[in-house]
Amino acid sequence: MQRYLLEIFGTFTLVFCGPGAIIMNDNSGGVITHVGIAITFGLIVMAMIYAIGEQSGAHINPAVTLAFWASGSFPKKEVAPYIIAQIIGALLASATLYFLFPAHLSQGATIPLNSNAQAFVLEVILSFILMFVIIKVSTGSKETGTMAGIAIGGVVGLEAMFAGPITGASMNPARSIAPAIFSGDLQYLWIYILAPIIGMLLASIFCKLTAEKAL
Repeated sequence: MQRYLLEIFGTFTLVFCGPGAIIMNDNSGGVITHVGIAITFGLIVMAMIYAIGEQSGAHINPAVTLAFWASGSFPKKEVAPYIIAQIIGALLASATLYFLFPAHLSQGATIPLNSNAQAFVLEVILSFILMFVIIKVSTGSKETGTMAGIAIGGVVGLEAMFAGPITGASMNPARSIAPAIFSGDLQYLWIYILAPIIGMLLASIFCKLTAEKAL
C-alpha cells in the first residue's frame, strides 16, 4: 500500500507540475516559456526518482510499468494496482488544476500540431528512447543510484524541449489521460495511450536483445 500511495503522489506531482506549467505559462502571458515547461517536466521526474525511487520505483507512468513487466523485472500481480494508482494520481492533479484554472481550455492536454500519424510515430520513438535509458540506468524495476534521476529526468526534459511543440512529448498515458478528460477533448487520446506503450515495450525487447551476456 505504501508503494501504491507513492505512485499516486509521484504521478500527481508530475501532472500537477508539468501540465500545470503549461497552464500557468498561458495564464502569465508566456513568462515560463516553452524551455521552462520542458525543464519543469525534467526536474519533477528527476525529483520524484530521488524521492520515491527506492520504494516504489517511481514508475509514475503506466507504459513504464508495463515495459518493466514485459522485461521480467516487475511482478504481474503488481501491474494493475500500479497503473490504477498512477491514473488516480493524474486525475487528482488535473482536478486540482481544473479547480484553480477552470477557464483554461486545454488543461495542459497533449494535442498533435500536425497529423495524427506524425504524432504517433514521434511518440513511439520518444517513448522508446526514454524506456531504453530507464532500463539501462535502473536496477530491476527500481530507479536507484546517483545518476538515475539525472539521466532519466534529463531525457524527459530533452525530449520535451524538441518534440513538445509538435506532439506534446507525453511518453506517458496517465499524463495525457487526465488533462484530456478535464478538457473534454478526447479525440487524440488514443495516440498518447498506444504510442508510449508500444514504444516502451519495443525498448524492453531491444534491451533484452542487446543485453550483455555473462562470460
